[in-house]
Amino acid sequence: MISFIIPAHNEEAWIARSVAAVHAAMASLGDDYELIVVDDACDDATAELAADHGAKVIRVNARHISAARNAGARAARGDFYIFVDADTLVSEAIVAAARDAMRQGAAGGGCVPRFDGRLPWWSHFIYPPFALAGRLLRLTGGACQFCRRDVFEAVGGFSESHFAAEDLVFARAIKRHGPYVVPRATVLTSGRNLRAHSPRALLPLLLRLVVRGPNAFLKREGLEIWYEPRREET
Repeated sequence: MISFIIPAHNEEAWIARSVAAVHAAMASLGDDYELIVVDDACDDATAELAADHGAKVIRVNARHISAARNAGARAARGDFYIFVDADTLVSEAIVAAARDAMRQGAAGGGCVPRFDGRLPWWSHFIYPPFALAGRLLRLTGGACQFCRRDVFEAVGGFSESHFAAEDLVFARAIKRHGPYVVPRATVLTSGRNLRAHSPRALLPLLLRLVVRGPNAFLKREGLEIWYEPRREET
């Protein structure tokens, strides 16, 4: 069985589409699966919409994406885990690539994202090098990551000490247990943070990651773009 785990905090604008994308992919593939949405301190209609679209909903009050993903994994019954951000739409090609890689012995992997909608001009210069590095280094972000259940248990899940870049820590941990596969297909995710925030807000975070690595994000301070109420897109 494949377990899809979607952490969500106030994602009523996206959750129905995200859940529907999983169902559509699995209808084509025909594998046994379950879909778990983790309502992490939502105060909107996320949980209701997820349940209405056929997801199992569990609730936590962590306001922490690692903790939400780990809670979903604890409730999961599958042998393969696919973690999907609530603002991300998987495809049949992505799910098939992840499933086949794990069946063939890969420890796990992750997908390079592409962004929806119109993006600010500066993002076209900044993002491509990071996408290329993700493929070359086999280190991808958390929009869509996957791993075998036994590997997840061996690495202890996502680091709850990190408030950002936990996906990179997770990828590195997975790689110690076997191949980390990056599918050729990309996954569609929201470009809302690029539209809602200026380079002045985002570039210092990227610089911290490049210079200090994931351990630059062991505190919540300075990470308002993820932990404060979401800004309207510009």
